[in-house]
Amino acid sequence: MRIATWNVNSIRTRKALVIDFLHTSDIDVVLMQETKCRDDQFPVEDFEAAGYEVAHFGLNQWNGVGIASRLPLQDIEQGFPGMPGFSKDPTEEPALEARALSATVEGFRLCSVYVPNGRALDDPHLDYKLRFIEALGEHYRSYQELPGALPVAIGGDFNVAPDDSDVGDPAFLVPGTTHTSELERGALQSFLARAGLQDTVRPLVPTGYTYWDYKQGKFPKDHGMRIDFIYGSESFVSQVSHASIEKDQRNGEGPSDHVPVVVEVGGDDDFDRPMVF
Repeated sequence: MRIATWNVNSIRTRKALVIDFLHTSDIDVVLMQETKCRDDQFPVEDFEAAGYEVAHFGLNQWNGVGIASRLPLQDIEQGFPGMPGFSKDPTEEPALEARALSATVEGFRLCSVYVPNGRALDDPHLDYKLRFIEALGEHYRSYQELPGALPVAIGGDFNVAPDDSDVGDPAFLVPGTTHTSELERGALQSFLARAGLQDTVRPLVPTGYTYWDYKQGKFPKDHGMRIDFIYGSESFVSQVSHASIEKDQRNGEGPSDHVPVVVEVGGDDDFDRPMVF
């Protein structure tokens, strides 16, 4: 089974690009972030015509997460227990945002997650980001303690570059910059330790970025960052046979500023999965 994660930066704008990638790369399940639409605005019919079942969680024109699968989706869950919300006004009740969506596919518990950006180190959004990462880790720690817990993979845009080697953009190596601060990197490492998760891609793909800003020729200069991941439990990681960062998807007309990250679990002898023509 081939699983991809991709911050699509508006599914209505890029539905044709996404569907074409699913077909040409033989993707079974794609975890999408930043779909930027409500549930009723997602182009479900286009994906169904392409052979994919869709689950989506979107509340407005911001954020939004989705899962498209040519294998059955089961136990779909929008958000997760303990997921924090955000409000600019500390006196108001924090509003939940569409940032996490989970489903079971072929015996794997998969989660598409869009971690808050953080904006700046002195912005209230950074505290929201740190709390979100902590709560996500606590939820999946608890999940894996349940009897019959399935192998877990969490794919998405985490808005954190774990190491300096994951940063090609000099602007993000300046001290005091978000995405690379000790606070954010520490939160991500604590999340992985708490939830018992591992990076499924870097051991197999030792270099490469997943995001390049549209401005200042960042992509031609390869001034990118690796902030999109598929993290897996030990029982998931042990089944990963291949991984890739699909940099070519940043070329062409109207691409997302992120590219897909792909892992394959199991061997090449899975003859029972649906075929895409």
